[in-house]
Amino acid sequence: MSTGVLTERYVHEVVRRLPADQRDDVARELRATIADTIDGRGGDDHRAAEREVLSELGDPVRYAARCTERPLVLIGPDLYPAYVRALVTLVAGVLPALSLGLALLEVADGGGPGAALRVGAGTLMGVGAQLVAAITVVFGVTERIRYRRGVTGDRWTPDELPDVPRRDRGGVAASAAVAWDVLLFALIVWQHTAEPYRADDGRHLEVLDPDLWSGWLWPVLAGLAGLAVVGAARVAGQGWTVRLAGWYALAHAVFTLPLAWVLYRQELFNPDFLADARTLWESQESVYGGAAVIVLAIGVTSVAKAFRTALR
Repeated sequence: MSTGVLTERYVHEVVRRLPADQRDDVARELRATIADTIDGRGGDDHRAAEREVLSELGDPVRYAARCTERPLVLIGPDLYPAYVRALVTLVAGVLPALSLGLALLEVADGGGPGAALRVGAGTLMGVGAQLVAAITVVFGVTERIRYRRGVTGDRWTPDELPDVPRRDRGGVAASAAVAWDVLLFALIVWQHTAEPYRADDGRHLEVLDPDLWSGWLWPVLAGLAGLAVVGAARVAGQGWTVRLAGWYALAHAVFTLPLAWVLYRQELFNPDFLADARTLWESQESVYGGAAVIVLAIGVTSVAKAFRTALR
């Protein structure tokens, strides 16, 4: 008998928590076990039998823990799944949004990019540590109260299974991102070699500060090249994986952090270019500050999205 939608959702929730070399075997054996158990019970209502079997197997998080022989001891088997879900929701969702929002408010209130970065990073680390500690304490205390009272957890049902996500395979957007990284790399090199801007006195100038080629521009280019390679691997392969998302995060850090630092120090553009085009830069500090925050925000959100997709 072929497995139903609920079975596939259950199997997905189990195997995604297992080591990669065990997933195929466990998935195959689990589907066969569920199908044989349903067949052995007979009856005409296949869907009802499937729900009954999955309910008896229990929460897929606990089933995966039994497969790996690693007990869920941080909080306890009844509360651990809820603890992890609350932690992921608050730390991976609410905390980055709060940090970015406070950093943008600092810029809006007239603070410079340095102050905005300090507010955002301070919120991310300080509030993040307090949030993790508070959630852990609450669940830990709850676990001990439940243990003393002999209270058992609510019975898990198949209705709690999330839908199996469609695999991210990149597509047009991923190909466009690779093309953009390659184009930006080429433009940085081209403006250095061609000196495309012509000043009023006839001189040909680079748009970016030439002094950057003796320092910060090299990691920026290395990061861009890394982003292009990772993006091409994503398009050519099966989409985001945890390993590929890790390389993506590293490449983004190599590209984003030096660029944000250069923007913060207001050293990105050629001073001669800015002097000649001064009518375009009436508020140079605000332009640099806003650009630094935007670069960091794009980097953080892109990496977070890659990991969320890889971990689904």
